[in-house]
Amino acid sequence: MEQTHTSHNTTTTTQGAQRRVLVVEDDPTIVDAIAARLRAEGFLVQTAQDGPAAVDTAEAWQPDLLILDIMLPGFDGLEVCRRVQAQRPVPVMMLTARDDETDMLVGLGVGADDYMTKPFSMRELAARVHVLLRRVERAALAATTPRSGILRLGELEIDHAQRRVRVRSEDVHLTPTEFDLLVCLANTPRAVLSREQLLAEVWDWADASGTRTVDSHIKALRRKIGAERIRTVHGVGYALETPNP
Repeated sequence: MEQTHTSHNTTTTTQGAQRRVLVVEDDPTIVDAIAARLRAEGFLVQTAQDGPAAVDTAEAWQPDLLILDIMLPGFDGLEVCRRVQAQRPVPVMMLTARDDETDMLVGLGVGADDYMTKPFSMRELAARVHVLLRRVERAALAATTPRSGILRLGELEIDHAQRRVRVRSEDVHLTPTEFDLLVCLANTPRAVLSREQLLAEVWDWADASGTRTVDSHIKALRRKIGAERIRTVHGVGYALETPNP
């Protein structure tokens, strides 16, 4: 059974004011804790506790961001993500109780932008929500004030204006986070960027505890543009490979 709460928090001192967050989690303790923290940050919050309720609520309420547990009654969070993204693009943060990289990669593959593994701190969750929404705002601004031209690195093309990527003239679907990560690497091709640098540039997150997030997004990106295009420098970070001049 769905349990839905709507925040009437009138706090005006936070960045999240008037932004809508849908929290989908079947554990009442966790969902209440997340909702309480986000309301304290100034967000409007609704919750759902199963897959069908999540899809229905997302369609009716049009949230700005979705926090989504993978394991749900009805159908799982991956299916929720697919259905919600088919309705309209919305940033998604996945939650998983299993520290399983396969789950994380599948989640990124169906349109999630970030993930957190339980247990996590509410402080970090709130910080990542703010970061994810800022990234969406930056992407919208970039679309209205685009850079001219297309960056071509061999068979890889990055169109900043349309936020599109092509490999061998074929379109490649990237999530907003994957696109920003690729652009960050492409800004200094062949240069090695540390995980901490990428985390700070792409996620605005300076805590080294999040570097596993970078690794998982790199793996997802490699699957889409070709593993040979991103070089791992063990113990340091990653570099975008380009053809020899």
